[in-house]
Amino acid sequence: MAMHHYLRLSFILLFVITSCFCIYFIIKKRRNRKAPKLLSAEKYRSSMTDGMKEISSNDSFFNIWPYVSELKAAKILSKKIKESELVHKVYRNSTEDFEHILLATEKENHFVKVVVDRTKKKAMGYLFLDL
Repeated sequence: MAMHHYLRLSFILLFVITSCFCIYFIIKKRRNRKAPKLLSAEKYRSSMTDGMKEISSNDSFFNIWPYVSELKAAKILSKKIKESELVHKVYRNSTEDFEHILLATEKENHFVKVVVDRTKKKAMGYLFLDL
């Protein structure tokens, strides 16, 4: 009978240790998550060439929504804005290497501009734009 209790206690102890390891790795992974990057003025200027032309949001090849979710999670964008009203304008530079996507905010004439590198197929970062 005593052997049965030791066996039960060892399984409980094994469960507790395994649970602690899982919780530790989940917390560690959440802390190492990369937040969206605020662009420097130099990198922003490098993405702008002679002319920027406006394109429709349907012509943009980049799937912006995972990046928008990261911006909302980092509380850069408000969760109150409807996704249908979020994309204000999309611009492409003359060499067609970069896209600048203007996202609406709660304040009028204030935008979050996401710069997308078309050759690397990823977002370079964001910056705030006050008109």
